[in-house]
Amino acid sequence: MRYLMTFILSAAAVTAGAQQPSAQLLERARALHTQVPLIDGHNDFPWEVREKSAGDVDARDMTKPVEGHTDIARLRQGGVGAQFWSVYVPSSEPEPVTATLEQIDIVHRMMRKYPGTFELALTAADIERIFAAGRIASLIGMEGGHSIDSSLGALRMMHRLGARYMTLTHSANVPWADSATDTPAHGGLTAFGETVVREMNRLGMLVDLSHTSPDTMADAIRVSDAPVIFSHSSARGVTDVPRNVPDDILRLLPQKDGVVMVTFVPSFVSEAVAARNRAEDAERARLRALAGATDESVTSGVATWRAGNAAPKATLSDVADHIDHIRKVAGIDHVGIGGDFDGITTVPQGLEDVSTYPALTAELLRRGYSDEDVKQILGLNMLRVMKKAEGIAQSR
Repeated sequence: MRYLMTFILSAAAVTAGAQQPSAQLLERARALHTQVPLIDGHNDFPWEVREKSAGDVDARDMTKPVEGHTDIARLRQGGVGAQFWSVYVPSSEPEPVTATLEQIDIVHRMMRKYPGTFELALTAADIERIFAAGRIASLIGMEGGHSIDSSLGALRMMHRLGARYMTLTHSANVPWADSATDTPAHGGLTAFGETVVREMNRLGMLVDLSHTSPDTMADAIRVSDAPVIFSHSSARGVTDVPRNVPDDILRLLPQKDGVVMVTFVPSFVSEAVAARNRAEDAERARLRALAGATDESVTSGVATWRAGNAAPKATLSDVADHIDHIRKVAGIDHVGIGGDFDGITTVPQGLEDVSTYPALTAELLRRGYSDEDVKQILGLNMLRVMKKAEGIAQSR
């Protein structure tokens, strides 16, 4: 009999100003989390292990409350059925392949350390089996094409080690694809970039378009035979930042049956937060342009500006607005969840850590989403995408 998860929203979710779901909706939400696996597209806990514990998995005990957003108790409370663990390394990393291998090793060591909680998943069927057994299916996602250093051989070996998606870029362009947050250099994908996408299709590795430029997004959707994903992005039609997905790209998603996994990054989900960030950037630029400006004077001036300009807060409701928008533009079949916990320094009110997913589920129910709609968003859409990608790979 499948292990019945019990969910208790952490006290952190009871945040001033955050709307609290009713007990009835929370009960209904928790029940849905036992019926289908919540598949979260992006969690940066392995990077936390690298940065806070020098890569020592034993030193960062997930059975105890840890600094940050993720531990085993909170994953259980949040009803997480499957987690893509990001094996992120910075775009500036001088030895990206080695560093990525070290991050993959952290995930494998997590599996060995907590076998009663985690099991490595390589396929959609693995997710279903592991979830049914009461464990959390654990998948590996590479965050940025720099992790393969323009080597198809490295891509193939990362797949052999368990990587099941690769984000084509991170914050900077790679030699074969443009990033959303760098000056365009290629106009999207180069010929080699198209080869990378086709090889990922052959392997059954999901093409992840978070962090990429709109031209790269459009090129990848055109080239890929398999569904594409956005592992942690939101809707540009709601919050106008480069990391979000424009409506014209959302309208292309049904062509390849892709999914946008809505993220919780405050500046991506709240226009007020994004606007304040733009204003702070403008003030920093103004201060730096002053005659005699120094790093110290700019830092001091920005601190003074911040003191007089209180930061707005993103909320759980803002995140739900992005889900609403993607459903309206692309359709219910094309929405998922990709929180980006432990990759963000601030969080929306009501979504403070991995224990709080049922509150978002309850908010969708409050907005009139049916149980079947919610199940699709939680995990059925991603299971469908994975099965299609695996089927295409098997046919090659």
